[in-house]
Amino acid sequence: MPDTPTPEPSAPVTKKPEKATEVADGPLVIVEDLRKVYRTGPKEVVALDGVSFRGEPGELIAIRGRSGSGKTTLLNQVGGLDRPDAGRVVVAGQEVTALPEDGLLALRRDVVGFVFQSFGLIPVLSAAENVGVPMRLARVPAAEREERVRVLLAMVGLERHANQRPYELSGGQQQRVAIARALANRPRLLIADEPTGQLDSQTGRQIMELLRALVRSEGVTALVATHDPNLITLADRTLHLHDGRLAIPVS
Repeated sequence: MPDTPTPEPSAPVTKKPEKATEVADGPLVIVEDLRKVYRTGPKEVVALDGVSFRGEPGELIAIRGRSGSGKTTLLNQVGGLDRPDAGRVVVAGQEVTALPEDGLLALRRDVVGFVFQSFGLIPVLSAAENVGVPMRLARVPAAEREERVRVLLAMVGLERHANQRPYELSGGQQQRVAIARALANRPRLLIADEPTGQLDSQTGRQIMELLRALVRSEGVTALVATHDPNLITLADRTLHLHDGRLAIPVS
């Protein structure tokens, strides 16, 4: 179904509000000298080559670079979906690169929320049911779960679409549902990999503005990979990856 105009979220998105103040001191994300090499037979591809940076609470960081520059690889290391060959990642005081598998599962369930380009919604479930899935896995009581779903759908401007299934929603609406689902368990870090890649430019900007507003209102840190220069201006800071390295050193 083609994208149609959707209601703007209730949170303000047309200008940058002040960062959330009720957050912990110190960086939420610490990445130090990260290195990842993929091997296919005798051939080696260096995906990450000594990447280091820090992400503060309530900060929206855009990760920019061409396809193959290492953006997705970097996000996968930070979110605990893959392990680096060298270096370390610390998220919310936990050294991700040293966690066992059960620790990584807990991290991805309780600390990190993921938003992907392909939305990743379950087709047979309604928007509300999709948002509630992470809370079911975390065994959140039904009454609390239903209220959280209601609040999240209202935050992303979809309270009137709670009972619709993904195929009944536009691409932009589906991505809003995916964002609400990523926030379900109140993560401290939001990772979005090309979240506007399948959307037209206007809808893509609305999604990026929504992410920016939610970073402030929810007090999370967000890492957003994008190749769209028009969206970079909405971030607090930009990391430019080129052939697995940061093009401009950052603190």
